[in-house]
Amino acid sequence: MNPASRHSLASDPRLLSRREWLARSGMGFGALGLATLLGNARPAAAAGYVNPMLPKPPQFAGKAKRVIHLFMNGGPSHVDTFDPKPALDRYAGKALPTGTLQTERRTGAAFPSPFKFRPRGQSGIEVSELFEHTAESIDDIAVIRSMHADVPNHEPSLLLMNCGDARLVRPSFGSWVTYGLGTETQNLPGFIAMCPGGYPIQESQNWQAGFLPSVFQGTYIDSQHTQVEKLIENIRNPSVSLRDQRAQLDLLYRLNQLHSDQRHQEAPLEARIQSFELAYRMQLEAADAFDISREPESIRRMYGDGQQARQILIARRLVERGVRFVQVWTGAGQPWDSHDDIEVNHRRLARDCDQAIGALLKDLKQRGLLEDTLVIWGGEFGRTPTVELPTPGSNAGKITGRDHNHHGFTMWIAGGGVRGGYVHGATDEFGFKAAEKPVHVHDLHATLLALLGFDHEKLTFRHAGRDFRLTDVHGQVVKDLIA
Repeated sequence: MNPASRHSLASDPRLLSRREWLARSGMGFGALGLATLLGNARPAAAAGYVNPMLPKPPQFAGKAKRVIHLFMNGGPSHVDTFDPKPALDRYAGKALPTGTLQTERRTGAAFPSPFKFRPRGQSGIEVSELFEHTAESIDDIAVIRSMHADVPNHEPSLLLMNCGDARLVRPSFGSWVTYGLGTETQNLPGFIAMCPGGYPIQESQNWQAGFLPSVFQGTYIDSQHTQVEKLIENIRNPSVSLRDQRAQLDLLYRLNQLHSDQRHQEAPLEARIQSFELAYRMQLEAADAFDISREPESIRRMYGDGQQARQILIARRLVERGVRFVQVWTGAGQPWDSHDDIEVNHRRLARDCDQAIGALLKDLKQRGLLEDTLVIWGGEFGRTPTVELPTPGSNAGKITGRDHNHHGFTMWIAGGGVRGGYVHGATDEFGFKAAEKPVHVHDLHATLLALLGFDHEKLTFRHAGRDFRLTDVHGQVVKDLIA
């Protein structure tokens, strides 16, 4: 090509972006329509780019500033953990006088808990022997015994609990929180999801950004690994120094910024630019944050050994360094899904995490972090108080487990303005259905956002011509849960 004939690619009408094509066609009315659809996806270009992850004040003075969500994926049994039902002992092996509710599989007679409950703390809240260590902090915990969801299936219930909708693509709770508050560290992701051994059911949809800018997507960490190089891929560059990487990134930033300016700071491109910067900064910070060997031996001993202990201790180290939202998963798949051998499986799972959860609550309190750190415990639903009957391909003919139960289950919250030593609501006499002060998942989300300083009806994002929110068109703040 003759050098004299060279011209800017941006001026070539064959290479217009879709946004530019809309702006130049039909007197610009296409671009006006696009702007309406995008709403507040990006601030006006004239205002200049502002990092969306910078800390932002909430709508009002919230008591919580950060979140640790301990997700017991698979559905732990409430009648074996935090909701004692002595009536099940009286009806052991018999049909419940109230009948049974519709669940995913057939269930039979009443199935008493194999675990002992006793009152704990000054509040006297009864807790199962499975959670001895957690129960030591029961006076800092609000136990919600009247949770309910929509369906008895993992996939929709996981999405409902994490994203506020069981079917459609919606931003996750962690994405909404970082969208509203930003993060207090720019050297680590604002939202981290740790799940050892791979993805849970529904995979990365559980921490998706949905239609929010992708910068608010959760960062997945496979916390089965202990070496930082395996926890975070490509955390170190073996061939280029940090100084040379900085020079490369500076050049890349200038090229990307030129590209971005021509496209009016499109959100996906800005998120990609931020990801390069964050990856560089994480080389300096992540090695320290994920290395629990830097903790005193007494702290490591307090949390205990194993995957769960390690990742729960890492969660404390992350929020201490300014990460806004940390989700800790039990493991890949749905580990708490005890369709059979519930006594063996629940005891093992609780043993793996109870000591670390108890240590986390005490550790946060000792450091003065519990008062503004919201800790959430629970799964996507509970389990039936009746025994699951043999089903081909389900429980291998054993009659020792429980089916899924969305009609009534338990979750607990602590710290961050929560009313400790309090039990909210109740299931019926047998633990099948929320009977007193029922709390739907939308109500839980509304309450958690209130603790963080947000009116759930006003934390919105314009998408497809509508203002969306985490609670959709539902949800009531449960004021009794707030201190």
